[in-house]
Amino acid sequence: MPGPFTDITDTIFSNKEVLNESYQPEAILKREQEIEEYRYALQDVLFGRDPENVMLYGKAGLGKTAVTTYMMDALNDEVQSRDEADDLHIHNVNCNSKTLFMIIRVLVNKLLPQDASQFPKRGLGTGDAFEELYQQLDRVGGTHLFVFDEIDHLDEVDTLLYELPRARSNGHLTDARVGIIGISNNYTFRKTLSPKVKDTLMENEISFSPYDATELKAILKDRAEQAFVEDGWEQSAVGMASAISAQDMGNARQAIDLLRVGGEVAERAGDSCVIDDHIETARELVQRGRLANRIRDQTDHSQYVLETIARLEKRDDTPARSKEIRETYEQVAESWATTPLTSLKSIQDHLADLHMLGFLQRDKRNQGRSGGQYFEYQLDLDPELVIETREKIEG
Repeated sequence: MPGPFTDITDTIFSNKEVLNESYQPEAILKREQEIEEYRYALQDVLFGRDPENVMLYGKAGLGKTAVTTYMMDALNDEVQSRDEADDLHIHNVNCNSKTLFMIIRVLVNKLLPQDASQFPKRGLGTGDAFEELYQQLDRVGGTHLFVFDEIDHLDEVDTLLYELPRARSNGHLTDARVGIIGISNNYTFRKTLSPKVKDTLMENEISFSPYDATELKAILKDRAEQAFVEDGWEQSAVGMASAISAQDMGNARQAIDLLRVGGEVAERAGDSCVIDDHIETARELVQRGRLANRIRDQTDHSQYVLETIARLEKRDDTPARSKEIRETYEQVAESWATTPLTSLKSIQDHLADLHMLGFLQRDKRNQGRSGGQYFEYQLDLDPELVIETREKIEG
């Protein structure tokens, strides 16, 4: 008896992995200037000198991490043939949802000998962790590059960026050299650093600007040639995905997602070639997926408030004041077996945050001396999508 997969014999993809977010291309396209700046910032490593610090800025999907991985691999390969260069050690850490202690502990444990006990999770402080890190760095020796991705998510970033760059000049290190590479989605991240950290860091700044449609088209064409079978995609479909992404955020990740989902749409329809119609369908699916992820990222009560306004919207009861929203919010929270917030101010805070994030429209009303000023809110999204996403989250 045939099984549910028996009739699946053909695929439009020849190498679908090149369309995954985790794929690291062998060659980086359309980032020649950034690679050149990176090259000169790292050249001291080749001559056994202290590495310079580097900070990369740019929104998600602009190639910061991919370029960094490419440059670290290339530098590591080159160091092998350079007599003047020290042994190179590259340490990659994502700072999202981590404390400074957690990060330093991870680095210490990576450097410890295999037979050594792990640095404890509790009982010691961040200062103890730094002290152990310095001991292990000097024991290993060589040049150490610390790549901190999403560094702007770290609360105690001033301490990290003050301690490590000064470790050698402060006498904490003798045999090891260190350099920092920070990757941030926030262009204004440097402004948040203390003056003493800015003076200590003296970093090279590399800014990644959004891709234009021509650049995205070149990137997508390269991926399409690898990802799909021969004659499995049309040039116009690649052009359409590039144009959509360029008009939105100039984001290569979004463009590649459109191409991948477009291929999946074509395959489900039994078509042998990705065309414009498949990309159009993919755009709706990708946008819904991105929006659903943004909703999931909000706190529980922010989601309840958002769902409340979606339900009011479906009843044509918006725009609505916070007092009017409160009653339905309480019903929504209780429907999900949660005790609602009791303070109107708390609900107003959530409304303000959701407006700031682009979920809600807010209009200021003025009723003069008798009525005073107040805000009215309405949804800036499809209410069906909000309700559907909320039900999936709770289900």
